[in-house]
Amino acid sequence: MDYKKSAEGVLKNIGGKDNIVSAAHCATRLRLVIADNSKVDKKAIEDVEGVKGCFEASGQLQVIYGTGIVNDVYDEFIKQAGISGGTKDDVKAAAAEKQNPFLRAIKTLGDIFVPIIPAIVASGLLNGLLGGLSSAMPEIANSDTYQLINLFAGAALSMLPILIAISAAKKFGGNEFLAAVIGFVMIHPSLINAWSVAGMKASEIGKWDVWFGAYHINQTGYQGHVIPVIIAILLMSKLEKWLHKRVPAMLDLFVTPLVTVLVTGYITMSIIGPVFAVVEGYVVKGAQALIALPFGIGGILVGGLYAFTVVAGLHHMYNMIEAQMVSLAVPKNTWMPIATAANVAQGAAALAVSFKTKNKKIKSMAAPASMSAFLGITEPAIFGVNVRFMKPFIAGCIGGAAGGFVAAVSGAYATAYGITGLFGFLITTKTLVAYALTMLVAFLVAFVVSFVIYKDAEEEAPSKEEAPKAETKAVPDTAVLDAPISGTVVALSEVPDETFASGVLGKGCAIEPADDKVYAPVTGVVSTLFPTKHAIGITGDNGVEVLIHVGLNTVELDGKFFTAHITEGARVKQGDLVLSFDGEGIKAAGYPLITPVLVTNVDDFSDVLVEGTQSVAAKQKLIIAVR
Repeated sequence: MDYKKSAEGVLKNIGGKDNIVSAAHCATRLRLVIADNSKVDKKAIEDVEGVKGCFEASGQLQVIYGTGIVNDVYDEFIKQAGISGGTKDDVKAAAAEKQNPFLRAIKTLGDIFVPIIPAIVASGLLNGLLGGLSSAMPEIANSDTYQLINLFAGAALSMLPILIAISAAKKFGGNEFLAAVIGFVMIHPSLINAWSVAGMKASEIGKWDVWFGAYHINQTGYQGHVIPVIIAILLMSKLEKWLHKRVPAMLDLFVTPLVTVLVTGYITMSIIGPVFAVVEGYVVKGAQALIALPFGIGGILVGGLYAFTVVAGLHHMYNMIEAQMVSLAVPKNTWMPIATAANVAQGAAALAVSFKTKNKKIKSMAAPASMSAFLGITEPAIFGVNVRFMKPFIAGCIGGAAGGFVAAVSGAYATAYGITGLFGFLITTKTLVAYALTMLVAFLVAFVVSFVIYKDAEEEAPSKEEAPKAETKAVPDTAVLDAPISGTVVALSEVPDETFASGVLGKGCAIEPADDKVYAPVTGVVSTLFPTKHAIGITGDNGVEVLIHVGLNTVELDGKFFTAHITEGARVKQGDLVLSFDGEGIKAAGYPLITPVLVTNVDDFSDVLVEGTQSVAAKQKLIIAVR
């Protein structure tokens, strides 16, 4: 194909180079951020030579070309547009900038909290274990071992402002070590601990006169606070960048850190801290008041609507609410049991689908997705099953509302945060019965409603992928592909990604991996190995061109969790190890692991048939391309 002509066609139909904010590409598609989407003619783009589809997702215009083509078109595209090639992060950042301020703020909050969640989870689990042990054996609380582990358990929450400061600096582009200093300033030992203030008289709290005596502030720390820290590091990052641009290079090392810490520290302790601590307090009190509404109304509202915020990507803001709840003198995280009700309900709705459906592929996807939801990871159940069929999603929301009602009226609460679902029993030791009842009601209501209202779509005529094996074997002239990975075979139409499910990138199937190793399905040459190692293209000696794409949207992981055992251009034999990955890490990061395996040069074959229909082992026959 003519890459230059194709790039010209796309550029023309997106409104020209002046309408481009950012551009990058992944293994299969151009990813563009457009200034004015009204100038985009999607139909005309789809008619451009080589384009296999065009759609909008996550604030990006994605133009599908397929592996081995997109990189050449991209090179022509940026050349003709007169722009510098961006990275996936650049495109994501540009797309985020187009969102409204509220959504940008929520995304920022999520980006800051997600990296520190492991530390919070470790602290929460240790607190839960110690709480359970001390309840069962009160005398253990006097042991040195208990005291030592209790020290570990409290570290993350005690140092939370420092953790948030470091993560925020990464997000805002500031120096992480200067940020750590500002975080430490806010919890300095010379300040009165924020958790001790509630039990003190006003006269016992020291005060500072600031801004030349204009007013005075309390000499208290900000343990457990979130918003003041984030605002402080935002100021610090902007000030630091401003100074770097203006201070002479020979003085920069001395002047910039000094001025940054001095100015940020003073403004933080005299204005940002006192003001935004009050704002944060109102947010938490509002959440507590909502949950405390009479007759469990608050629990019904939060439990019923929680899954909608997950779909919208707004649920990360709850970390701030929960962090404040557990930072109180008596930690009572009443939000967590309601979140658990919503998560368990979505899992139960997906489980009901797996019981009722007669479609083996849906069954194989719904059952494991439900299990992960019971452990607090709901994305596979919500996006892979429930939202796709909608009725199970509604059933899950109804179950979440019922469970939220129970949590609100029973007074269930956790003493930490960062985990939900079954592991939540470790941090709800003081209200175990209420927490268990919350989960049980959410599960039963969602399961029953989903089981009653869900129905399989009408059976369609067997697809060519499911053609009788006898016909497949009767065709002598074929190109055979082995399964590149062990797992459960899923029809391409069942993949929760429009690009793959529509078949525009090629024909084949997908596999829900049961292993973390990818093997060459054919003997040939590695034609494409994307830098992020999540996708590989191999051109076989038998004429077949195959694409293996591990997971969905895993390009965004930027290579994390993936290891390549070959290089682009290398020759491989059928069965050679080409990639390996950390499946649990990918799923924990929120990405579906379902792996499309496609024959991309379908025009060279009269048909592409799937040999396996259920589980398959790596290196077993899987796909047959018929000449």
